[in-house]
Amino acid sequence: MAGAVTIRIGTAGWSIPRASAFRFQAPGTHLERYAQVLRCAEINSSFYRPHAAATYAKWRDSTSPDFRFAVKMPRVITHDRKLQDAREPLIAFLAQTDGLAGKRGPILVQLPPSLSFDATVVTPFLNLLRTAYDGPLVCEPRHATWFVPSVAALLDRYRISRVAADPPPVPAAMVPAGWVRLVYFRLHGSPRKYWSRYEEPFIATLATSVRGLPDAEEVWCVFDNTASGAAIENAWELHERYTMPTTGREGLNEPGSQAMR
Repeated sequence: MAGAVTIRIGTAGWSIPRASAFRFQAPGTHLERYAQVLRCAEINSSFYRPHAAATYAKWRDSTSPDFRFAVKMPRVITHDRKLQDAREPLIAFLAQTDGLAGKRGPILVQLPPSLSFDATVVTPFLNLLRTAYDGPLVCEPRHATWFVPSVAALLDRYRISRVAADPPPVPAAMVPAGWVRLVYFRLHGSPRKYWSRYEEPFIATLATSVRGLPDAEEVWCVFDNTASGAAIENAWELHERYTMPTTGREGLNEPGSQAMR
């Protein structure tokens, strides 16, 4: 790596609130304007409903060559079937997202808070997932049983990064774990989830956390506090801490505090 890391900053979706429109003045659709400034977006709508491969291809063609999309796994797999009997919907989902081609970034597996870790369920699912898909994967569990070293080791074995989430369901959820080459911060807003805007000290701390990941090759920072339009502003603020769209850790303008804890 020679000290460099690819850093992607974006939001869940790519809606541009009117108050933030002056930051995205390029012509075109919201996505085209958004992608002129930020380097990634998280597709959440795939959690609720399928999209045709042609729709994903349209999004792909609306963005620059170095842009990437994270895609949230459908709820039928994670919440309805709870990772069991998932082959059919998984294969369909992967075929649809093939429309993104080389712009498909991590697939996000967000689990319901009620889903405890059960190796007899999780291991067969991960075997299925890795047999069908060899690309980047991140997992956001929310039950306390997932936040132990043995589970982190299992995720690492399958090259899956555990999301570092805020607000965390348990304190350990604030720290990335599993596959260390990919780190994925998911910022939902705090204290009011999905609504609250992060203030400057938090952004500074996050910037330092990104810089303090010696084994990471790629880091995603996705703001999910979209309900009030705060996500796009927080993404812009973090983006502004970097001197170039693609940079190593030395590109941070301000160091912030010691770590995201």
